[in-house]
Amino acid sequence: MGLPFGMITNTQSIVLRSIKYGETSLISTHFTRQFGIQAYIIKGIRQSAAKGRSSRAGLLQAGMLLDITAWHHAQAGLQRLKEFSPAFLYQRVHQEVIKNCIAIFSTEVLLRLLPEGAPIPELFDFSMEYFKQLDAETNERVANYPLFFLLQCGRYLGYELAGKWQESTPYLNLMEGGFSIQAPISGTNVTTQDAHALAALMLVRNFEDIPLASMNGAMRLRLIEWFIEFLQTHTDHMQAIRSLEVLQTVLHHI
Repeated sequence: MGLPFGMITNTQSIVLRSIKYGETSLISTHFTRQFGIQAYIIKGIRQSAAKGRSSRAGLLQAGMLLDITAWHHAQAGLQRLKEFSPAFLYQRVHQEVIKNCIAIFSTEVLLRLLPEGAPIPELFDFSMEYFKQLDAETNERVANYPLFFLLQCGRYLGYELAGKWQESTPYLNLMEGGFSIQAPISGTNVTTQDAHALAALMLVRNFEDIPLASMNGAMRLRLIEWFIEFLQTHTDHMQAIRSLEVLQTVLHHI
């Protein structure tokens, strides 16, 4: 006898990934406010497109912000999505290459970093606002957004860098997870200038101040790579970010 559908619940979600299942269905992974990471099956969602009719499958592409109604069962690995609608409609993210690449990178960070089934409402609320602000900001001011997003994910998950940059602690130590007196003897080396720039961005709390952290493109990319390595070193969940290479190419043009 199969499991019952479970309890019907309403929550908000950020779509992280959707993959084809069978001929007409999708399995869609979401970061939800109430349940954390959840995978949903949506049966027949691709059937309309196959018949030449309008399909709602576009609402399930990575980065979409949704209001959802779903059946949740504690013992089911795959949940059932009943209804979904936009919680916010993008004006620019899906039309502008730079913002689209940043959004794809950011959703993949959540997908690779977060454990399944663990609600993190503070990180969810921040992420929702982050995607909205990314959509509203000009292309010239979004270069720091990916690194800022990584820093905030680390902060909300308890992996904030220890200490602070000052003349007596000008180095970043990957293994110790913070600023240190001496340069690390192993691991990726970060210059004192890079460490200083990262420290400045760590102090930012308002979206409008993100572009004010001064760093050039090469420095920005080095710090993104370093912080990803830091998260991979200190967490059990962080996997390789496949979209990083594309993001690196795009950021060179900002």
